Amino acid sequence: MVKTEGLSEDEIERYDRQLRIPSFGAEAQIKLKKSSVLVAGVGGLGSAAAIYLTAAGVGKLRIVDHGEVELSNLNRQILYSTEDIGRSKVSAASEKLKSINPNVEIEAVKEQITEANVHDLLKDVDVVVDGQDNFKTRFIINEACIEDLKPFVHGAVYAFEGRLMTIIPGKGPCLRCLIPQDPKQVTPVPVFGPLPGIVGVLEALEAIKLLTGVGEPSLGRLLIIDGETLSFYSVDIRRDPNCPVCGGNKKRK
Repeated sequence: MVKTEGLSEDEIERYDRQLRIPSFGAEAQIKLKKSSVLVAGVGGLGSAAAIYLTAAGVGKLRIVDHGEVELSNLNRQILYSTEDIGRSKVSAASEKLKSINPNVEIEAVKEQITEANVHDLLKDVDVVVDGQDNFKTRFIINEACIEDLKPFVHGAVYAFEGRLMTIIPGKGPCLRCLIPQDPKQVTPVPVFGPLPGIVGVLEALEAIKLLTGVGEPSLGRLLIIDGETLSFYSVDIRRDPNCPVCGGNKKRK
């Protein structure tokens, strides 16, 4: 018999399959229910991550994006349909997520993430999920997460390649350890539709593990997915002692 104190009848039935996992159960589900996640961007990566975090039962999801739905989004941004074209992404996404799981509080923020607002956006969240399509904003989020001691699940895609790395301040490398210099970036980024879904779902998995303490996060490892050959492999990443964000030469503001 699965112990389910602290969960409503609706939640017990809704989360039945994950409650049956011996290493998860009601204790982990209640931790998830009490948690808050920031999904920083609800495009291809963020759509998939937000759907699965909502379905799994996080307590609160803060979704941040300043864009509107465009026709060219629809090959990969699965939160949206043709009828949403021209709408605010966070407005359309909020409606869809609430329909998936009304138990989850959805906070929609239509803003571009900048150095000026990033710390406010990180307030009261337990984990940050990367839904960005550019490294300028990723570096802003990475630095703020290191300063505010927030775990950051990084994901990225390019053409047929996907990447994933979990960053925990003080316990491993940060994004700047992996990418010291600002990379040159093609705009718009070419993306094969299913790849952001794969990476976004894995980001949700990592976030849930961090929130519940179940399993081990992919710390200090970069997971690389080759969609053309369906190959998954990981590369060990060391913390750079001279990293300007998390190392001994951290810049002072």
